[in-house]
Amino acid sequence: RSGETTMMQELGDFPDDDLKVEQVEKECRTVRHSVPEDGWVTGCLTLVHDAKLHRLHSKLRLSKTFPISYGKSILLLMWTGDRLRSIRVLELPQHSDLSDDSGRTLTSSDFDLRCLTPDQRVEGLLAWSSHEELDRFNQEARQGNRHPELFALYPPADEEDAVEIRPIPDCPKEHTGDRILIRCQAIKFEIEIEPLFATMALYDLKEKKKISENFYCDLNSEQYKNFLKPHTPNVDHSTLARSAIFPITYPSPDIYLVIKIEKVLQQGEISDCADPYITLRECDSSKNKDKLEKLRGQAETFCQRLGRYRMPFGWATVKIMDVISTAAIDRDVTDSDSLKGGKSSSMDRRAQLPRRNSERYTAIDDQFCNIAAFKPATITISTIFKQEGDRLSDEDLLKFLSEIKKTSTPQRRIKIIPGSIKLDMSPVHDMPLACLSTELIPLIPVAEKNIRPVKEVLEFPSSEVYVPHNIYRNLLFVYPQRLNFVNRLTSARNITIKIQFMSGEDPAPSLPVIFGKSSGPEFLQEVYTPVTYHNKSPDFYEEVKMALPARLTERHHLLFTFYHISCQQKQNQSGSCETLIGYSWLPIVNNDRLQTGQFCLPIALERLPVNYSLHTPEVPPVKWMEGHKGLFNLEVQAVSSVHTQDNHLERFFTLCHALEGGATFPLRVRDEKIPENKLEHELKLSIISLSSSSLEPLVLFLHLVLDKLFTLIMQPMVIAGQTANLAQIAFESVVSIVNSLHNSQELNRDQQGRNCLLATYLYWVFRLPDPPQDIIPSAEIRYSTMGRSTAATVGSMLLQSRIRSSSNPDIPGPQMSAEDAEVKNILSAKSDIQFNTYRTFITLPTEGRLSLTPLCVFCLLQQFHEELALQMVVSTGVCRENAYKYAWFFFELLVKSMAQHVSHLDKHSVPRRSRFSDRFKDDITTIVSVVTVEQAEKVNISLAFFLYDLLSLMDRGFVFQLVKSYCNMMSAKSMSMPTLISMRLEFLRILCSHEHYLNLSLFFSSPASAPASPCPSISSQSSGSCSFQEQQRILGLFELSQEFKQQHYLTGLLLTELSAALDMESEGYGNKKAINAIYSLLCSHDLDHRCIKPEVRAKVAALYLSLVGIIIDSTNYLDFTVSDTRGGKNKTGGPEDDLENVPPINQSVAMAIAGNPFNTLGRNVLVSMQGKSVATLAADTSRHLLVCFLWVMKNADKSLIQRWTIDMPPSQLNKLLELLTICVSCFEYRVSLHAKRFIIVKRQYLSVFGNILESLTGMDRTVGQREHLRWRKDLTQWRQTNDRQDKTKAELDQEALISGNLATETNLIVLDLLETILQAVPLAECKDSVVGGVLKVLLHSLTCNQSTTFLSHTFSTLRSLVVKFGDLLFEEEAEQCADLCQKVLQYCSSPVDENRSQACATLYLIMRYSYSNNFSRVKMQVTMSLASLVGKSSDFQEEYLRRSLRTILAYAEEDTEMQNTQLPSQVDELLRNLNSILSDTVKMREFQEDPEMLMDLMYRIAKGYQTSPDLRLTWLQNMAEKHNNRKCYTESAMCLVHAAALVAEYLSMLEDHKYLPVGSVTFQNISPNVLEESAVSDDILSPDEDGVCSGRYFTESGLVGLLEQAAELFSNGGLYEAVNEVYKIIIPILEAHRDFRKLASTHDKLQRAFDNIIQKVGHKRMFGTYFRVGFYGAKFGDLDEREFIYKEPGITHLPEISHRLENFYSQCFGEETLVMIKDSTPVDRKQLNPNKAYIQITYVEPFFDDYEMKDRMTNFEKNFNLRRFMYTTPFTKSGRPRGELNEQYKRKTILTTMHAFPYVKTRINVIQKEEFDLTPIEVAIEDMQKKTRELAVATHREQPDAKMLQMLLQGSVGTTVNQGPLEVAQVFLNEIPADPKLFRHHNKLRLCFKEFIMRCGEAVEKNKHLITFDQKEYQQELKKNYNRLRESLRPMLERKIPELYKPIIRPRLENR
Repeated sequence: RSGETTMMQELGDFPDDDLKVEQVEKECRTVRHSVPEDGWVTGCLTLVHDAKLHRLHSKLRLSKTFPISYGKSILLLMWTGDRLRSIRVLELPQHSDLSDDSGRTLTSSDFDLRCLTPDQRVEGLLAWSSHEELDRFNQEARQGNRHPELFALYPPADEEDAVEIRPIPDCPKEHTGDRILIRCQAIKFEIEIEPLFATMALYDLKEKKKISENFYCDLNSEQYKNFLKPHTPNVDHSTLARSAIFPITYPSPDIYLVIKIEKVLQQGEISDCADPYITLRECDSSKNKDKLEKLRGQAETFCQRLGRYRMPFGWATVKIMDVISTAAIDRDVTDSDSLKGGKSSSMDRRAQLPRRNSERYTAIDDQFCNIAAFKPATITISTIFKQEGDRLSDEDLLKFLSEIKKTSTPQRRIKIIPGSIKLDMSPVHDMPLACLSTELIPLIPVAEKNIRPVKEVLEFPSSEVYVPHNIYRNLLFVYPQRLNFVNRLTSARNITIKIQFMSGEDPAPSLPVIFGKSSGPEFLQEVYTPVTYHNKSPDFYEEVKMALPARLTERHHLLFTFYHISCQQKQNQSGSCETLIGYSWLPIVNNDRLQTGQFCLPIALERLPVNYSLHTPEVPPVKWMEGHKGLFNLEVQAVSSVHTQDNHLERFFTLCHALEGGATFPLRVRDEKIPENKLEHELKLSIISLSSSSLEPLVLFLHLVLDKLFTLIMQPMVIAGQTANLAQIAFESVVSIVNSLHNSQELNRDQQGRNCLLATYLYWVFRLPDPPQDIIPSAEIRYSTMGRSTAATVGSMLLQSRIRSSSNPDIPGPQMSAEDAEVKNILSAKSDIQFNTYRTFITLPTEGRLSLTPLCVFCLLQQFHEELALQMVVSTGVCRENAYKYAWFFFELLVKSMAQHVSHLDKHSVPRRSRFSDRFKDDITTIVSVVTVEQAEKVNISLAFFLYDLLSLMDRGFVFQLVKSYCNMMSAKSMSMPTLISMRLEFLRILCSHEHYLNLSLFFSSPASAPASPCPSISSQSSGSCSFQEQQRILGLFELSQEFKQQHYLTGLLLTELSAALDMESEGYGNKKAINAIYSLLCSHDLDHRCIKPEVRAKVAALYLSLVGIIIDSTNYLDFTVSDTRGGKNKTGGPEDDLENVPPINQSVAMAIAGNPFNTLGRNVLVSMQGKSVATLAADTSRHLLVCFLWVMKNADKSLIQRWTIDMPPSQLNKLLELLTICVSCFEYRVSLHAKRFIIVKRQYLSVFGNILESLTGMDRTVGQREHLRWRKDLTQWRQTNDRQDKTKAELDQEALISGNLATETNLIVLDLLETILQAVPLAECKDSVVGGVLKVLLHSLTCNQSTTFLSHTFSTLRSLVVKFGDLLFEEEAEQCADLCQKVLQYCSSPVDENRSQACATLYLIMRYSYSNNFSRVKMQVTMSLASLVGKSSDFQEEYLRRSLRTILAYAEEDTEMQNTQLPSQVDELLRNLNSILSDTVKMREFQEDPEMLMDLMYRIAKGYQTSPDLRLTWLQNMAEKHNNRKCYTESAMCLVHAAALVAEYLSMLEDHKYLPVGSVTFQNISPNVLEESAVSDDILSPDEDGVCSGRYFTESGLVGLLEQAAELFSNGGLYEAVNEVYKIIIPILEAHRDFRKLASTHDKLQRAFDNIIQKVGHKRMFGTYFRVGFYGAKFGDLDEREFIYKEPGITHLPEISHRLENFYSQCFGEETLVMIKDSTPVDRKQLNPNKAYIQITYVEPFFDDYEMKDRMTNFEKNFNLRRFMYTTPFTKSGRPRGELNEQYKRKTILTTMHAFPYVKTRINVIQKEEFDLTPIEVAIEDMQKKTRELAVATHREQPDAKMLQMLLQGSVGTTVNQGPLEVAQVFLNEIPADPKLFRHHNKLRLCFKEFIMRCGEAVEKNKHLITFDQKEYQQELKKNYNRLRESLRPMLERKIPELYKPIIRPRLENR
């Protein structure tokens, strides 16, 4: 026990400190932080300026993500389940006789097994001295190379349930939309004479708004740049940019890029200046050259004189979205991605961006491509419009654009300047080098060499963007709009405005804050607007961008000076070209507020007075133009993170600032003055009105607003001597802001419903409010500022409050001033502490010493978390409701402030219980109760996380009390059970994901092993040594007891919920949730590095033993139907079930039907299937539950498990075994199409299989550096529900590998457990059912796809089962043994050597151990198994099976113990039989395309099974099915008749009923062939012996069924007479059964059959056409020189069958090898080429002797039971087939077949051949008889056919017939033959002719009655021909041969 004690100490203790507060560097896009250079910042900046972000986290969060990584080892998996058989064909080298075509024969004769070399034998197969030794060896082998973590192989569950994974909010960063890089390549006109300047900007036509600042660039050559040298003293590098990045947050179809082109001011209208560009060409004649030179000279003059002034020239535009949509990559993908927040980088950003969810935006998303994913494109704009001098404003531009949108050109005729602008456009994914931000700060990455910069253009989004400020930005944009000098009398016509930003009134203070344009200085002090020639009221389009100073005073203003520019130099004027017109100005600040918006200013005509800047332009007494009327319109816009531009916020910040001592009283806020005594009241008002401020500014300054409010909550203020407690009102304001942010439709939420902005603030930004600060009053400065040197002191002061209040939180800190010297001394030592890095403090360079006079005094009474909790408890009304509604925010706020509080405590001296005050604990208890009772449904998850976090911070006992009260309160709530369970589960799931969950559950006190009572070993047969109490205690460990729940609190709660969820009646979301919760929990244990040691794992597993009990009880709920139902794989009965397609059924039902030895299963499942009362779990949920079960079983202590299996009642054990079967099915390896390709290991890799045992476990032997295979979520994105279609090959390979490893590991766990059960069998009470049950599970696992590793262990277990319990198996489990033989034999044909050798060893052991008692049965079972194996499997490979048979033979020969018995010879005989069956079956596969050969082989196999009726029946049915598929219904029916006769034979042996057929004799009326079914031999097993004739067909109903099917098929084949014969056998049986309904339908069918016969009378019925086919040549193997009669369908012509056979055999041998013999003459072998194959096909007719014709009256009888066929061959003596009539001989060949047609096959061997030759005259007699017969038939038909009759007459009496009757008569009857032998023939021919002429006469007469009116002439012609023929023949017919008539004629004459 000492080991356990140390382990308890080691594991049970919590770490000292599980808290860590860390600071994260803020991401900065630029090289340096954007800060004002003059060192001034306002209070708003404190947050933005923060270079660090704060977040809190616990060290270990296993629940967040599991440490899942890839293993590097490559695995080769080899699968051998049924499904993968098809693959194997590809893996293996081609068999020698298949690959070498030259030597190939069709069917090789059976070869001897002994010529093969056997496989390697399994070592030490019979070498075990004891069963224990065998078990130990197997156990060690199984435990080697196992995966320690089961869950590393299991695909991660769907994360929709993973509530314990808290989404980490995005880090705050600067907002950027989708970005487009536009590079200006060229601006070209027809002529080049002067410098030109381009300005680019984006406009959104839909929103009628400019959506980007201007980007300036020029592409002037050095020559033209030199023109401007006098005016550009220096050119800064940043102004040389030609590329700009334009961000677009809200893409729209109407975004246009507008490029404006300006030139240097010159004399003349825009049209005059543009004229040369329109009319001249650079390449024109020399005259033009002179003009151009002149123009260049003028331009140079103007540049030197007026170089600082510009004039508008032209503009062009391009629609951005058109470019993007034409260049979009793979548009469908990007679209769908963008809608789902898909994978492209911009989409991620867009998903994070809290932005408008407005319909407008989503509509855009639907319509347009993703801006982030289009191919870079080059655009050439060839339409450049000339600027119109009177239409320059943005309004005019937008009008032009809308006209262009409608008609593609502006409607007013605008002149087009010929030229082109070439731009490159591409999406920005990674920041290009040398990029400058909009403030011109270099962005990262910085370019190493001085390359041309790229500028980032500032976006003016078309709608609000809700992202808080994150960087310092303080820009002002000034837009002069129009000027009205129309009424001015002077010559002010070419007007420009000089714009300056002034800090005072002398000319000197104009500040260099105006951003320069292209090719000039970076910053300017003044800027001039472009000039419109001779226009007194010009429009302006200029944008002036300024960097605002951080510190603005009342003196800062914008100064506008108006000038007239003289374009032409007058003679007497030498000086300036500017003429002053007037001035105007605009103060930047008004009442401390930045002035922005539209203004209309008057113009002063004389010098401005002193201090003018302190006033607005309305006041000073100066001379005004047009009497102080507003003449100058302009707009000012700010983009600033300093100025709020919102009244409510401005007011709030100003008052807070005053409170912090940064102002003098009375305080001025806008137009009012606030004395000190009103400060509190005004501050309260401003706090209340905060939530009324508009959403955008509130969001922009959110972080700062919240910081200020939290400061107010924490610090009671002393204002004017009175303590003002603003905490409550500030808290209410926070609640109100939280509420309005959640309610806003515009803002995003995360999956837990938390507002993303608030979540980000809490996670990254929030930190405890600052303690009191010193104050600097100042007359000028209104903001609290401080010297940099004092930053350290501030850090110290920050600590001050912490240290004072943390020693005992309940004692309020005393009020104190900053000068307290003692405090300073205490703190000076700590001044180096890191807190001064929290913020970059507000700084100010100061002159002289700081005077510190306290104005307001703060007193810090409470810790922030205490104040916050108190405010939550005491809040009322709407505030309370919202505070609890959004409790997640306050919970996280509490936790973060508590954590920061704890992180500053001295944890060693402050015990955990004393960290927080009792009052605070009471408040927390109250809050938790209120939330549980009132808001549980809404904030259940947040509450769980809150308690989860408290476990890390507070006393754990206290938190458990909270959990308990939560559970009690939830149980008392009235809500639906599923909802309740679901909520409690989510709650528990989060708590259990705590990193110290195991310690919290006291797992170290769980029993890890069985008690110390004697351990059950096989030798100790008595289990009496264990007391009954002990037994109950062990069984109790596997149940959820009260004691367990008390001891392991959280685990108990979770398992109770699981149990409740599974017991619920309806299929709920609850049980899925419960299972997923347990699953994720075990998953985290499995992958927790603290649980690596096996003994720790055993402890953890012991915590979940009761889960095993719950799972076993819920077996009936599990859905383990496999995705694809296995045809016939789980059938026990064998192959005869195949005829009917049984619908797929639940496997447990299948087991129940099959006769399950442990009946509990069958009953329960059948009941549940019928009643549907039990809800089943979904398949994936079942899988999760089962993997949990397997995990516990894998890690639990083995002795404990064994003890448990011994003690459990049999019914429970049966359930356990059933559960294991389910596990096997559930985790079977599924082969995806890709995996199939992956597993195909090419031939050269087969050698690797030596290492197959290692390969499956995926780790090196070196333990120190194992790298495991893992699912990695980030890479494979695995979801069971979502099978992505676009996985890469590497991902798929990895998936296949891991699934394979999972299948192996899960099955090995099952195998371990089965072995544990088996080893306890001797102690069990009912051995046989246990062994049978275990065997059933093992057999089931062999049915599934398995890896080689698993199979080798399974076969070892099976062998130990045979060795230990052989007698029991062979006696009790006959059915299982049959199954066992089949499965093992199946693996004997595996292409994997390892599997084969294991299977051979197992099969040999089965034979060896069954030899003494049941060998005959095993022989039969093996034979039947082979039959079903080779019959069913389409891709089975016989060479492997042969090799296996040879290996088994080797085992028998090498088994020294058995040499003296009959075993070796019996095995030899069995294997020979198997080999021959195998040979035929293999040939069958080769002849799939040759139906006749295939049926021959099937027939031969069926014949081979004459001794096993079940198999013969099966094969006959297989043949019937094949025939039926080929539509050979008659043959199919015959197969079934044979099958029925077989059944009848066995039935007559069993019972003697008169109504039953007497064996096959009764069937001979149907066909004489049936007699071959009579069971003649005595060695056939008697039918009542076990397992013989046990199929469902060997019954009376089976017999009737077969015959009815046969009758149906005869009917389909048109043999209606045979239907009658079949029913003659059925009817007596039906009568005996009194089955009148069936009798009625039978007679109905008979009537239909007879009706069909009657209808067909007089019509020819097509029964079949017959051909003789002879095969010659060694290539045909055993077909050589054999002849067959083939039966083909009714009307088949010779070419058809000839083509069919030719096609098939030419594929076999090659076209050049096959020869078709065209005639029917006998084949001479000597003349044939031995390397070729010959086929001869001849048409044959049925042949009957005359006596037979008496019985064969009907058409049916002449086509049924045919055995003799005839064909004729014409020949002449000269060798030619045809000759003259007198030399034409004919040979008749009569062939007799082995069986009568129709038979069970469509070709039958010819067994006898007779030939006789006919002389020419005999040939003539036969021909004439045939003609005469045909005429007689045609004439005497009931309904004569005129056409047929005329055709025959034409051939008989027509004059032109060659070798017609007349010629025959002239050749043979003209003279009496000389040879007396021919007299009789001569006479016979003469008589034939006599009858022929008579028949012709009858036919002519008949025709007379049949002809129509128009055939009269034809009839006369026939008659004439007939008469002519008769006359020609008469002399020959009347001449008789006297010798023949002598004896008869003489007496007649005498009489006469």
